[in-house]
Amino acid sequence: MYNLFSSFLFDPLVPLQKIRAFPYFLRNLAAYLTLNTGGSFRISLIDFQYTTSDRFLGGGTDTGHYFHQDMWAAGYIYKNQIDCIVDVGSRIDGFIAHVLPFCRVVYIDIRPLRFSAPNFEYRQGTILDLPFPDSTVKNISSLHVIEHIGLGRYGDPVDPDGYKKAAQEIIRVMAPGGRLILGAPVGRERLCFDAHRVFDPATICAVFSSLSLIHFSLIDDQGNCVVDNVKFEDALKCNYGCGLFVFEKTKTTQTATRPCL
Repeated sequence: MYNLFSSFLFDPLVPLQKIRAFPYFLRNLAAYLTLNTGGSFRISLIDFQYTTSDRFLGGGTDTGHYFHQDMWAAGYIYKNQIDCIVDVGSRIDGFIAHVLPFCRVVYIDIRPLRFSAPNFEYRQGTILDLPFPDSTVKNISSLHVIEHIGLGRYGDPVDPDGYKKAAQEIIRVMAPGGRLILGAPVGRERLCFDAHRVFDPATICAVFSSLSLIHFSLIDDQGNCVVDNVKFEDALKCNYGCGLFVFEKTKTTQTATRPCL
C-alpha cells in the first residue's frame, strides 16, 4: 500500500517528518530571534524555507545501487586506463561526473540534455538505434538502463522485447575486442510495470550470448557494498539487487568462447 500510494500520489512519510520537526523549528526560531541582537540577517516571512526535517536525515547518501554501482564502474574505467567511452543513459550526476576528469564520454540519451563540459559530447539518440556504424565502439557503458527499455517510461516505444532489441543494438556497434560495462537489477525475475524489470542474471547473459562474460559483481538488497566475483545463485537470493557485468566481444563472429555461468 505504501508503494502504491507513493507512486501515484506522494510519499506519506514526508509530511510526517515535517510534523515531527515542527517543535524543533519553533525552538530554533525563538532562539534565533532572541540571539540576533545585532540585527544582521533578519528573519523574513517572504524568505522562509521550512527544512528542519533535514535533521532526521543521514549525513549523506552512502548506500544503494547507484552510489556503489557508479563508483565501481568509474573505478573499473580508471584501473583499466580507458580514456574514451560511449555511455548510454547512465546518471550524469553520478557515473558520468565521476569519469569526466580522466575519460572522454560520448553520451547518448533519448531525452534532451543541456549539460556541457570538457571531455563530454552529447548526442540525442536511443539505445534501440545507436548513432554509430557496425563494430566501431571500443568501450561502451550503460548503467541501470536496459531494464526500462520497452516500457515507455522515458518516451521509448512500448515493446515487451525492448530489452532484447537494446542488447542486440549494443552488440551491433561494439568493435571486436570491445567491452561493455552493464548494470541492471537482479534477483527474483519479474516486471514492475512501468518502472523496470528485475532480471535473473542468466537472462542478461542470454541476450548478450554472443559476448564473453569476463566479470560479474553484485550489490545486494542492503546496498552497502559491491561483492566481486559472485555466483549467479547469490544474485537470485536478492529481491532487488544490482548486477554489475563486464562483457567482451570476441574477435570472431562465433559464439563466446567463455560461456555465461
